Amino acid sequence: MQSKEMKEFVINLLQQNLPPTYFYHNYQHTLYVLANAETIGRSEAITEHEMHLLKAAALWHDTGYIHVYTGHEFESCLLAKKHLPDFGFNENEIRQICGMIMATMVPQDPHNKLEEILADADLEYLGTSKAPALANQLFLELQAINPKLTEAEWTETQVSFLKTHRFFTAYCKKKCGPQKEAYAAQLQKLL
Repeated sequence: MQSKEMKEFVINLLQQNLPPTYFYHNYQHTLYVLANAETIGRSEAITEHEMHLLKAAALWHDTGYIHVYTGHEFESCLLAKKHLPDFGFNENEIRQICGMIMATMVPQDPHNKLEEILADADLEYLGTSKAPALANQLFLELQAINPKLTEAEWTETQVSFLKTHRFFTAYCKKKCGPQKEAYAAQLQKLL
């Protein structure tokens, strides 16, 4: 269980291979999701082995961005399948980790507690005071890909997304739900 070495490997992979215009989906986001996953996982009282799998999924969940933007989750799973055996993970564990990675695909559709935790860890920021700043980073990233994207279009996209998004874990429902609703109301006023 070489989690420190794996963490260094993944962070280096992201730092070396992601475009500088990925203002949101970068190694800092991965570390943020990793920290959220640990916090939510502890709150959900998962086992140490489940935590080990969850942390691996958090680290690998966006590695696919080094190759593709759309469909990066599938690519993240391919990279995980390629590299996780080097860090001591077996086929069954890798399958569980890939399930968690795929649960972060929007619209999110987790099928078990670990998938729910990672899905919430990935979008936890929506229910925090960091939401406007992180959403702006995502806007700048998307605008670098599509220069025609306007702030008005981005605001409409966010409002639409927030109407359908839901948190899955008790932790995020309680801690992040009210702030997410306030953020959605704030954005609605801009339309």
